[in-house]
Amino acid sequence: MSNPDMTDPLPLAQRLIACPSVTPATGAVFEALEAMLAPLGFTVDRWITGDKPDGPVENLIALRANGPGMHFAFAGHLDVVPPGNGWASDPYQPEVRGELLHGRGAVDMKGSIASFVAALPACLDLPGSISLLITGDEEGVATYGTRAIMERMAAQGIKPDLCLVGEPTSVNRLGDMVKIGRRGSVNMWITVAGTQGHVAYPHLADNPIPRLVRILAAIEAIELDAGNDWFQPSNIEITDVSVGNEATNMIPGEARARISIRFNDIHTGAGLTERIQALVEAEGGTLTSQISGESFLTPPGEFSTLISEAITEATGLTTELSTTGGTSDARFLSALCPVVEFGLCNATMHKLDEAVAVQDLVTLRDIYTAIVRKAMVQAA
Repeated sequence: MSNPDMTDPLPLAQRLIACPSVTPATGAVFEALEAMLAPLGFTVDRWITGDKPDGPVENLIALRANGPGMHFAFAGHLDVVPPGNGWASDPYQPEVRGELLHGRGAVDMKGSIASFVAALPACLDLPGSISLLITGDEEGVATYGTRAIMERMAAQGIKPDLCLVGEPTSVNRLGDMVKIGRRGSVNMWITVAGTQGHVAYPHLADNPIPRLVRILAAIEAIELDAGNDWFQPSNIEITDVSVGNEATNMIPGEARARISIRFNDIHTGAGLTERIQALVEAEGGTLTSQISGESFLTPPGEFSTLISEAITEATGLTTELSTTGGTSDARFLSALCPVVEFGLCNATMHKLDEAVAVQDLVTLRDIYTAIVRKAMVQAA
C-alpha cells in the first residue's frame, strides 16, 4: 500500500483506514493523504490548531490551480468515531472479505475521500482550480474543524464556486440519495435552582423539581411546524433530566434538564433559544444554548442536476434530492457557495464491522470524475 495506483480507490482507502484517526485526528492519516495529492500537483497546506478538550485538530487544504476558471471544492473528514469492541477483524487493518472492504472509516468517510482522489487524474487537464478541504474534527465538537478551514481560506483569499461534500448519503444503493440541505441543530441546558431541605419541613425549602416539570411539559406541548416543501417538521427532544439526589428524605437544591432541537429553515437557532428561554425564565430557571449549526438549503438547480445526471449515467438510478438525516459540515460550507452532499451507502457507518462494497468505491470514483468534469467544463 506504500505506492498505490492513483486511479484505484481500493488501495487508497486501505491506506487511509490503516491510520487510526479517532476524532480529533492528527498525524499519520494526513501524511498519507498528502502523499497521494502532492504527486498530482496539489499544494498542500496542513496545520494543527486548538487546545484540549476540543483539540488539537489537524486540517488540510489542498489546491491545484490550472489557470482561470471554476474553483471546484471537495470537502470531507479523516477523523472517525471510536471502533468499539466486537469487530470480526482489526478495525485499523483494512480487510477485503468477499466483495466488501472492512475497516473503521470505510464508509464514513475515508472511502469517499479515496474515490475522489482516484478521480483526480482524469480531471487534471481541466481549466480552473480543484481543492480538497479535509478536517480532522467532524465527528466531534467541530470547534477547530471546518470553521477553522474556512477562516484560513478567507485569510488566503480562497473561495470555491461549488462544493461537494463526500458524506455517506446513499441509503440502499449507491446514488439513490443526495443531500441538498440539512436541518439545523441546537442543544439547550435548563437549570432550576431551589433551596435544599428536609422533606418533613417543606416550608423551609423550595423544591425545584415541580418547576422543572412544568417547564418540560410546556416544551413538550410545542409543535414547532409541520415542515415544508423540502424539510420534515422540526422536533424538540428531551435528552436528559438530572437531580442527583440520593437521599430519600431531602428536597434537592437544583434540578436540570437538556433538550435538543433539530429545526428546518422556518426557524433559526437564536429564535428557538429565545422562545425556550422565555418558558424557562417564567418558572425562575436559567438557560444556556449551543447552536451546532443553522439549517441550509441549496435549491435544486444546475449543481444538483449535473450530479443527478452523473449518477444516472453510472448507475441507471434516478436519485432522490433530500434534506433528511443529521448535520454535517455542509452547514458551515453553505455560507461560501452552493453545497451538495453525495457519497457511499450509509448502512454500516459508525457500526461494528463498517464496510463498503469495493465496486461502490470504483463507481463512486467514476461519478465524482463525471461531476467535476461536467461542472468545470460547463463553467469554461
